[in-house]
Amino acid sequence: MKGVTTPQLEEIGARVLLANAYHLYLRPGHETVSAAGGLHAFMNWDSPILTDSGGFQIFSLADTLRLSDDGVSFRSILDGSEHFWTPEENMAIQQSLGADITMVLDVCPPYPAEEEEVASAVRRSADWAARCRQAHNREDQALFGIVQGGVYPDLRAESVERTVAVGFDGYGIGGYSVGEPHELMLDSLGPVCAALPADRPRYLMGVGNPTTMLQAIGLGVDMFDCVLPTRTARTGTAFSSAGRMNLKNAKYARDFGPLDPECACPTCASYSRAYIRHLFVMKEMLGAILLSVHNLFFLIDLARKAREAVEAGRYAQMLEEWLAGPGAQDY
Repeated sequence: MKGVTTPQLEEIGARVLLANAYHLYLRPGHETVSAAGGLHAFMNWDSPILTDSGGFQIFSLADTLRLSDDGVSFRSILDGSEHFWTPEENMAIQQSLGADITMVLDVCPPYPAEEEEVASAVRRSADWAARCRQAHNREDQALFGIVQGGVYPDLRAESVERTVAVGFDGYGIGGYSVGEPHELMLDSLGPVCAALPADRPRYLMGVGNPTTMLQAIGLGVDMFDCVLPTRTARTGTAFSSAGRMNLKNAKYARDFGPLDPECACPTCASYSRAYIRHLFVMKEMLGAILLSVHNLFFLIDLARKAREAVEAGRYAQMLEEWLAGPGAQDY
């Protein structure tokens, strides 16, 4: 959420923030965050915070990675220094950060990956999940397990079985958004959601595309995280009810209407398309801030509408209307 303040996040209805254990471990250091009173005090946020384990970040740096049953060795992206994490060490780091929800350390293979590599990741992730469960001792923190298995249905099923057997407060669904087609993800996601406990949150990690998010909700997903709304905002792209909008486009130069007439966010209430375009043309950082606020609000509001539709028993109708709408294929 670069460039967005915590009061702005409160104003647009954000309920949970995600912080990354890998990046905080490297800078400023989890000891510094702990000395500040934990993440809530450090960043001035009173509502829930989730920390992911940093496993995805580590395994995305495959050229510096050395993996064993004991843990994972990796090099810092900041200074090249070498570090080694066991599941137990990762739990200690996340507990010192003080988030409300923590995630186990898992092995996240890329796409495409051979079935043998994914099977190894499933086995190791399950072993590490049990060690994380044993090491985690903060009663004021929830701990989520993570399901892996790539796009292999049998391995997904095995990972669900082994992770649920350990027992967690919620379940992350990892190993998606690593390059696979969304259709392939959705085909294997449904059985995973159906097999996970109905009384625990299901958290699809790394997904923030509006259309894919709504399709995943229809399959039983409860939680999402993604850099997409703010990353696209910094490039001048806005989410809207009519699809993506590139505010750098010359056609908006004298368009004095609101960014999205159907949106109730602070940006749409106060600023025109022409003004926001002007900010990007001038490379003024306010443009990225205004679009970040809008894009975050757009997804939060979309999730609110989805909850209301589920509660009213009309979610299938909502999803059908979205998929038939003007913007669905634009995401």
